[in-house]
Amino acid sequence: MSNPRRSLLAAGLTAAVVGSLGAAWTLNAGAAEMPSAPAVALPADPVAADPAAADTAAVTSERKPPSVLPWGERPSRLTRARAGASSAAVAAAGADAASADASGSLVPVPVYAPKGHAPDEDDDAAAPAPPGVATAAKSDDFYHYAGGRQVGATDGTWANLSIAKPELAQADAHTLTEIAMQSADSKQIVEVGWNVDRKVNGDTDPHLFVYYWKDGKKTCYNSCGFEMYADASIKPGDTLPTGVQKRFGIRHSGGAWWVAYDSEWVGSFPDSLWNGAYTRGGLSQWFGEVASATETTCTDMGKGLPVSDGAASRLGTISMTNGPDVNAERVSTDPSQYYDSKLLSATTIRYGGPGNGDC
Repeated sequence: MSNPRRSLLAAGLTAAVVGSLGAAWTLNAGAAEMPSAPAVALPADPVAADPAAADTAAVTSERKPPSVLPWGERPSRLTRARAGASSAAVAAAGADAASADASGSLVPVPVYAPKGHAPDEDDDAAAPAPPGVATAAKSDDFYHYAGGRQVGATDGTWANLSIAKPELAQADAHTLTEIAMQSADSKQIVEVGWNVDRKVNGDTDPHLFVYYWKDGKKTCYNSCGFEMYADASIKPGDTLPTGVQKRFGIRHSGGAWWVAYDSEWVGSFPDSLWNGAYTRGGLSQWFGEVASATETTCTDMGKGLPVSDGAASRLGTISMTNGPDVNAERVSTDPSQYYDSKLLSATTIRYGGPGNGDC
């Protein structure tokens, strides 16, 4: 690919199918892999009424999520650290999250910032291309990706993601890890994961983020169209513990795409955002992403360790909900070759890298 600014899977959908993962649980980077598990089949939940969703601000919704989380467990309350705690303090407290707002506010703030192969936030005329789309608008950022994907109809996907605090070069936009549920043409997307992004979060700790795309066009982080679940104790933008693995999931149910973190439903993107046209996924992806100012970057992906290191970050227990058995195929489309991914099993991928070692 001659243009280094193309997105994660730019060549993927127009060429060979790249990707597929399954279900084996890795508790930590040094743990032995568990045997692969079949795709998770969960019962359908009643379809709820679909109220109009806010376009630019998150709202608290009475919409009911599925009775169990994507991995089959009943929701339970997260353990929270004090509001404003750092990611290290959250981890030291054995907590699952903390409000990044020292006041403890549960209202996420919408932020327009680079995501995928998006143009500058002020360039409204250019239509961005998310991972998987071959065409891309001009961008001042270089995007580096490593992870995996799988084509197949499914109601959702989930995985255990290593949460780290990678070094983010001063000039770069972000480094993140996520799972993405996409339409077959990759133009409709729901994303959840963690990011280190000074503009979005105001610091260099890892934070929970959500995002969606409609017709291949960008929205904003953590808020645009997102409905927070009334019973959730966590919100997008909250600080997450570093040095642990947590489960992240997406599932379609009740007229919305629901997002889960650890032991709770966080909220949902209602079907009305896509005029009811996007209700089942066709492409699942799990990957790390770095948005850099130049092709050569010092920013870390994941733990900043090469995939040859057994302690490098992992995407584990990758699973589908009411979809095909998972059989992951690795993807690495980094133009600089500083980041990579490696299949450890059909359901576990090691990924990441230290950026340019000469920094």
